[in-house]
Amino acid sequence: MQGNPLAVMMQRGCVEWCSHPEELSDLFEKEMVTGYIGFDPTADSLHVGHLIPMMGLAWMQRYGHRPIAIAGMGTGLIGDPSGKSKERNLLTIEQVQKNLVNVKEQLGQFLDFDCGENSAMIINNYDWLGEQSLLEFLRDTGKHFSVNYMIGREYVKSRLEDPEKSISYTEFSYMLLQAFDFCHLFETIGCKLQMGGNDQQGNIIAGIDLIRKKAGGQAYGITYPLLLSASGQKFGKTEGGTVWLSPERTSTYRFFQFWINSDDRDVEKLLKLFTFLPMEEISGLMDDHAKHPEKREAQRRLAREVTSRLHGEDASAAAERASGILFGEGFEPSDLNPEMLRILMAEVPTGTFPESAIPSAIDILAASGACSSKSEARRLVQGGGVYLNGRRLGVDDQVLAADLLEGRHIFFRLGKKRFFAASRA
Repeated sequence: MQGNPLAVMMQRGCVEWCSHPEELSDLFEKEMVTGYIGFDPTADSLHVGHLIPMMGLAWMQRYGHRPIAIAGMGTGLIGDPSGKSKERNLLTIEQVQKNLVNVKEQLGQFLDFDCGENSAMIINNYDWLGEQSLLEFLRDTGKHFSVNYMIGREYVKSRLEDPEKSISYTEFSYMLLQAFDFCHLFETIGCKLQMGGNDQQGNIIAGIDLIRKKAGGQAYGITYPLLLSASGQKFGKTEGGTVWLSPERTSTYRFFQFWINSDDRDVEKLLKLFTFLPMEEISGLMDDHAKHPEKREAQRRLAREVTSRLHGEDASAAAERASGILFGEGFEPSDLNPEMLRILMAEVPTGTFPESAIPSAIDILAASGACSSKSEARRLVQGGGVYLNGRRLGVDDQVLAADLLEGRHIFFRLGKKRFFAASRA
């Protein structure tokens, strides 16, 4: 189908600013629009802060338009100073190339690169920026921007006015490089729209201006809102730091938990921004949530939708099951398959016990550090509060070879919500 993704994104709260909303809406109705977002590969993974722009590209494609993701190897070598209080460390070409591999894979979870006329594209801006000579760039692009205009950008002013900060010519030139990208895409593939976070508004306007001055064309820009939680915290930040899309950086379990822990005041907004659920379905979820907020069904649906999109349904189900185990819903020994054991052992305290003979459960509890002493372990077992791989331990119970998961691990629950994984040394 072809339609107006701008109206959809506005309805769902995805748009902070649009350069010419009425003109762009008409354009979406008249033709297939090509729009792009740049992703600088300054890390080997994107993070949840990138999800709104990724959803923006996905909505474009769902309504019959062509999304382009710019893997910004060229600009990534410079570093975008927008919203930054200090100079970035420059990356090597080798580092950026390595990062690009993961970024492309993550973008592929949202975009279809083989669906015909409006197939998504990933383009590396180093392909054209790397060919530019300095003299050519200054003559054909730099002449269209006054220093007064560039200094007027808020992120430049804040760095110039603070004696503790500075901005190099390298970062100062970033705006021109991004404007050049937009103009190049306009001239070569008819790209008329650039989207990005609200800190990119100045850079996007620079590109629109360059297209008008250099190519005599009309282009458009959209920015997405800076998302803050109800508590005022920048979205995507936790006590443990940034929430990454890569499971190597943020485990699938922790990723799932990030969404489960969404504030009741935020969950409706997050469902609109980060899922493709119809608005009517979201409204129904919120009606049910209002009746029984303690069940957190809206948060569970949010977590399932986003985790399944990024990591697959099986990984999402495993993360949800692990969440249930660790929050006291109980489990059966059969739940402790290798994948579940891997997830749980990454989230609970662990220790080791001697490899020789299999000692008693009480010996294992003390030797591994699950309990401070054998007497403490014995008291817990006598009180019926210790479970080994899901079965309650009795005082005289022995640990059998069959109890060793994957031949070396034991999963204990001590009390209602305390867990410990012991492994053979």
